[in-house]
Amino acid sequence: MDWFNYYGLAVMAIIMAPNIIYAVKHKDDPALTYRNKKIEIAEQIGRYGCFILMIFNIPYTYFNFWFDYALEVYLIVNGLLCFAYLLFWLICYKQSGLLKAVSLSVIPSFIFLFSGIILAYIPLIVFAVLFGITHIFISCKSALQTRGKRRKYTVKEKLTNETIALLIILLLVCAVISFWFGTEII
Repeated sequence: MDWFNYYGLAVMAIIMAPNIIYAVKHKDDPALTYRNKKIEIAEQIGRYGCFILMIFNIPYTYFNFWFDYALEVYLIVNGLLCFAYLLFWLICYKQSGLLKAVSLSVIPSFIFLFSGIILAYIPLIVFAVLFGITHIFISCKSALQTRGKRRKYTVKEKLTNETIALLIILLLVCAVISFWFGTEII
């Protein structure tokens, strides 16, 4: 892979599309209720660092795919994670709560972190960890702060949320298993 990562650009386009659509349709909707300037700045640094490093490979800071069939693993796992991200956007589009906050913040964090690890791209790993910690923290805090302002969940909604949470866990387990069994370092 050269300095430009076409696959990373495709991944970024896929995960940014629902965010852009949501932002256009909900211009006046304050998504975040939790405010902490330092954490927000750290999140933005991590976010834009990940965006840039997913698309552009800085020479001498990444070591490319470090095992046989790594490109295939990269494409499959990122494809599954992008599919899961889009699926959760569809499922949680009209909802707001902890399930939406967790799923829509954990999945992109895993995409960035996984991409950094599979490419042995140290700056991307650093920015992914920074983004993941701050983004998940802000999303969960915002969801928990607004929880008291909403109605209580029905049994059916709770069951749906628990089923979706289990699917997220299953997807992550499958991603980890495929990563470990796909890595045969010679």
